[in-house]
Amino acid sequence: MSRKEIEEKLKEIIRPYVQNEAAFENMTAQTDMLRDLQINSAHLVDIILDMEEEFDIEIDDDTAEKMLTVGEAIDITEKLSNEKN
Repeated sequence: MSRKEIEEKLKEIIRPYVQNEAAFENMTAQTDMLRDLQINSAHLVDIILDMEEEFDIEIDDDTAEKMLTVGEAIDITEKLSNEKN
């Protein structure tokens, strides 16, 4: 799966939890999910669970704690997907 495909699927996963629609529309790899998109930490857990299901990967707690920006989420998903294949 390409980075672009991961990014598109990630956008679909994130969208229901976003509180700041303008930040979502202008989202970049540097966009912070908690601060910029105003996703609360409980919903961040939901996003991680959704990502695990969508991409058929397992994200451990240490890795999840490093996943604060959209770019980090894409990088981690890409890395775990490649390790699985």
